[in-house]
Amino acid sequence: MSLPRVVIVGRPNVGKSSLLNRLIGRRVSIVEPTAGVTRDRVSADLKWGDRRFELVDTGGLGLVDEVLLRDHIETQIEVALHDCCLVLFLVDGKEGLVPSDQMVADRLRRLNKPVVLVANKVESRWDEFSVHEWARMGFGDALAVSAVEGFGISVLMDRIVDMLPEKSEAEELDHDETLRFSIVGKRNSGKSTLVNQLVGEDRVIVSEIPGTTRDAVDVAFEYENCKMIAIDTAGVRKKRSIQDAIEYYSYSRAVESIRRSSVVMHLFDITADISQVDKKLAAFCVENYRPSILVGNKVDLADHLELGRWDGYIRQQLKGLWYAPVIFASALDATNLSETLSIILDLRAQARTQIPTARLNEVLQEARNKLQPRNRGLIPKMFYATQVGTEPLTILIFVNEPRLFRGQYDRYLQNRLREVFDCREVPIKLLFRRREKVALDPLG
Repeated sequence: MSLPRVVIVGRPNVGKSSLLNRLIGRRVSIVEPTAGVTRDRVSADLKWGDRRFELVDTGGLGLVDEVLLRDHIETQIEVALHDCCLVLFLVDGKEGLVPSDQMVADRLRRLNKPVVLVANKVESRWDEFSVHEWARMGFGDALAVSAVEGFGISVLMDRIVDMLPEKSEAEELDHDETLRFSIVGKRNSGKSTLVNQLVGEDRVIVSEIPGTTRDAVDVAFEYENCKMIAIDTAGVRKKRSIQDAIEYYSYSRAVESIRRSSVVMHLFDITADISQVDKKLAAFCVENYRPSILVGNKVDLADHLELGRWDGYIRQQLKGLWYAPVIFASALDATNLSETLSIILDLRAQARTQIPTARLNEVLQEARNKLQPRNRGLIPKMFYATQVGTEPLTILIFVNEPRLFRGQYDRYLQNRLREVFDCREVPIKLLFRRREKVALDPLG
C-alpha cells in the first residue's frame, strides 16, 4: 500500500522543480532555466499536519527534447498522471496564458481527476491582480504562489491536504524504517535499468544516450515486507569532463544521495575497467562511513574465470572498501538482484548493531594489550569507551592524547570491533576524545 500521490504538471519552465524543492524544503529536483531539465519522475514524501503524501515532479508537457527523448518523457508523465490522486496544474503567473497551457489543460480535462490550478511566479501586486484571469481555464480560481520567495506555500499545502483521499494505513507506517539506498557509478553502468528491474516497471528512463538520468530519482518499492527507496543517480564522470551547469548539479545530487542513504550500491560495468570516477565515489563512501555493496553488473557477458579475476581486481582498486561485500549481477535479466537486496538489508542490520558498554571496553582492553600505539615519550592510554550512535556505528573513546590513536591504530581497532561484534561488512566511526577532568578508570 502506497502513500497518496500528488503530481505537478505543466508546460516547460513554469517552475515545477522549484515548487517541489520549496515544498519539501531541500533541493531534490535540478533547477536550471533550460527546457527539458527534468526528464524522469522525481518524487519525495511530505508531511503536513497529520497527513503524508508523495509529491512527484515531471518533465514539461509538450517538450521537444534535444536528444530525442520526448516519447520517454511523455510516458513518464502519463504514468505519473495515471497513478496520482491529485494534480497540481502549474502555470506562469507572470508570463500569462500561452497556447501550450491550453494544451495541458485539454489533457487534464480528459483525465477526470481533481486538479488544483497554481499560478507560480506571483511576486508583485500586478501579478496578484492578474491571477483571477486564470479562472477561464475551467479549473476554478488559481492559487497564487512564488516557489522562489515562498509566498502562498502554506495555503497550497492546506489545499492539497484538504483534497487528499481518506487516510490510509500507508500514512501510519514508521517512515524512519524505510531503507534508502543509492545506486552510484560512472555513466552507462546500468543504474536505471537496474531500478526498473527492481520495481517491475519503466520507472526511470533507460536509454543508450549517456547522461540520460540527470536528477537523483527516488523510487519506492517493497522487498520481503521492507519498504525500500532506491535512489537512481546521474552517471558521474571526471569533473574536468563536466560540460555545463546541469551536469554539475547532477554530480552534486549523486554526492548528496550518498549522504542520505543507509546503504550505497556501487555499480560497475564488468566489461570495462574501474575508473578514477569509481575510485572517487568509493573514497567518498569511506569518508562518509556509508555501508557499501560492490555490484559487478552485466554478468551475462562474462564467464566464471573472468568473475574470479574481477573479485580480486575490485578489492585491489578500491582498497578503502576492502570489507564491503562483492556480488555479480545482471540488471538486464535480474540475475542475483534478489540476493543483492538481501545483502543490503543485512548491511543496514549490521550498521544498527548495539554494542554493550561493558563488552566494548573488554574488547578494547584486549586489543590494547595485544598491540599498543607506537609513540616516543608519551604513553598512550585509553580510559573508557561507549557507543554513541548507529548508521554509522559510532564509538566514543576517551584517551589521554587523541593524535596517538589515529591512522593505522584507528583501523586496527575498527577491524577488531568488526570481528568481535559480527559487523564485518560495515564501517565503524571511532571518535577519540581527550579525557577532561572527569575521573574515569583506565581500561585495564
